[in-house]
Amino acid sequence: MFVVLTYDVEVKKVNKVRKLLKKYLIWTQNSVFEGEITEGKLQKCIGQIGKIIDKNEDSIYIYVVEIPKNINKIKIGKEKALDELIL
Repeated sequence: MFVVLTYDVEVKKVNKVRKLLKKYLIWTQNSVFEGEITEGKLQKCIGQIGKIIDKNEDSIYIYVVEIPKNINKIKIGKEKALDELIL
């Protein structure tokens, strides 16, 4: 399946969440990841995120696309290669 995952977490948790998500998905924008993932790996990822975030303060949104060929991604402006950035 294809997913788009966005997050809004406390500043001190951003690097932990980003580092974890880079193991599973592609970092495409600040606080946005996307990519193909199995159901099992997604559930593992969600479990690990749950150990980092405060569910009363932080937000994770996961958009699951069952048929990835239906995605029409339109990019306006420069595409960021965030995986190459060192923060």
